[in-house]
Amino acid sequence: MSHPTADLAQLNAWCRNTLGEHLGIEITEVGDQLLVGRMPVDHRTHQPMGLLHGGASVALAETLGSIGAALQVDVRKKACVGLEINANHLKGVHSGWVVGRATAIHVGRSTQVWEIRITHEETGVLVCISRITMAVIDLPASSEKKA
Repeated sequence: MSHPTADLAQLNAWCRNTLGEHLGIEITEVGDQLLVGRMPVDHRTHQPMGLLHGGASVALAETLGSIGAALQVDVRKKACVGLEINANHLKGVHSGWVVGRATAIHVGRSTQVWEIRITHEETGVLVCISRITMAVIDLPASSEKKA
């Protein structure tokens, strides 16, 4: 991991003023090529029939995959941007919390692939499985940021 000192407070701070914060996404665990987070199933994440919106599941998956990918690079010199994401929605959820567990399948110099398994926190039932491909790009020298 490029950021061995990354802690949960720092990672949750990355989500401030983003879609992740609006949806109530919380990062709960960080490990070597692993990131875990959870999201409430409530009025913010429901579709009109009162079930977890598939787009909210994809937003959770992309949030976790993107942060996980960023942790593998020097963010002062590189950025990780989504190339493709897919999701299979397997089970409906009405309430509670869902937990996403993002694990790296491939971490290369120019691409990364992450799998995100989303389960219902209370029952452990698999709700959605997603895979995201990230491009690792160089930041322009003038926009390099300090980590």
